[in-house]
Amino acid sequence: MIIGMFFALSAYAYAEEAAKPDRAKFFTGIEYHAGFMWGKLDHKPTYRLPQIAVDFDFDLKRTVNLKIPQLLQFQIEPFFGVSSQPGSNIETGALFLLKLGLLPETSKFQPFGVIGAGVDYMTLHTSEQGTQFNFIETAGIGAHYFFKKNSAFTVQGRIRHLSNCGIDTPNSGINTYSVLVGLTRLF
Repeated sequence: MIIGMFFALSAYAYAEEAAKPDRAKFFTGIEYHAGFMWGKLDHKPTYRLPQIAVDFDFDLKRTVNLKIPQLLQFQIEPFFGVSSQPGSNIETGALFLLKLGLLPETSKFQPFGVIGAGVDYMTLHTSEQGTQFNFIETAGIGAHYFFKKNSAFTVQGRIRHLSNCGIDTPNSGINTYSVLVGLTRLF
């Protein structure tokens, strides 16, 4: 149901942009990702979490009238995952990311880097975290491969640090790694 809602939203946004071609586009695309995250916990088995995420892409070059050929985006990424180990756990939250392309935006193959921060809620109780509400810092690399003018396959690898920023003790943090694959649709 959630995925259907996001597809409907992307179709609506695409139709809205197509109806107003003279308007400068700030909201430029949606990316759908699925992936797998893993990390080491001190007193439990390895943390494993299949996840889904949706990125809402906003072109930063248009806001400041920046004339560079590379991709420069702000992304809002809500995510959701259900862990397979240790035990059952739900993790959900949102990331706020900055994405910078390494080649011109017109390239069929477009490598990029991402960096960002966000909030997270997990139902798992760990010895590393005194709270279930946490903050995230993340960085990664990835690439788009455009198989059509406005559609691309996307792959990303990320590293993430999760902690409660001293709200409660303990606060040793959890470091995880993830791989995401998906589709990107530009408007």
